[in-house]
Amino acid sequence: MLDAALDLFLGSRCVGCEHPGRMLCRPCRAALAPTARVAWPTPVPPGLVTPWVAHTYDGAVRALVVGHKDRGQWSHRRVLGGLLAEAVRGAVGELDPTVPLLLVPVPSRPGAGRQRGYEATAALVRHAAALLRVERAAAVAPLLVSRGAADQAGLDAAGRAANVTGSMHCPAPVLARVGRRHREAYVVVCDDVLTTGATAREAQRALEAVGLRPVAVAAVAATPRRVGPRGGPAVGSGRWRG
Repeated sequence: MLDAALDLFLGSRCVGCEHPGRMLCRPCRAALAPTARVAWPTPVPPGLVTPWVAHTYDGAVRALVVGHKDRGQWSHRRVLGGLLAEAVRGAVGELDPTVPLLLVPVPSRPGAGRQRGYEATAALVRHAAALLRVERAAAVAPLLVSRGAADQAGLDAAGRAANVTGSMHCPAPVLARVGRRHREAYVVVCDDVLTTGATAREAQRALEAVGLRPVAVAAVAATPRRVGPRGGPAVGSGRWRG
């Protein structure tokens, strides 16, 4: 009856199966079943720390990410934040559980957050941290600032790497405050989607430049490998490994 009422008054449908009612119906939500795994992109950006994800970027997960980031469907942060928390668990599962976590969101392009009225990735990271605090100490640190990069859509791995190289930095006052409070924490770079790994690698570089060494990258999902017109990987594709 609730689903029927939502359809009648709001015209809403499930982003996964388009069933009238909730934005994510119970069967589609149950089907997500996150399993944290390593997801190396192809080619691997040199020096990239191990990237962990909870899902493949397709189907309902893709619709959730797009809806959350670009369509103002902000309630999706709970589901996506849960998936991100699972990826973080996988990333630090073999490390000392008494050491706190410092989750660093990958920043939006300048102006993107203001245009949306919402910092989408940071919101996911905050929700993931809240879930993780039930198990261990975890904090969110928006250490990274983007100097600006062009839209990544349509760029291949080399193009994405060139586009984001040198595009992030850590402001000194912010770094000083965080450094005093979280000297011994495990640093994890967090994002919504891992594609070629270029953005994650740039975030890692910017943190390492100020003496912070991430132990892993964690993302909600990784793009599946797609075959291009000549049998090679399509533009922007990544490949599951591990």
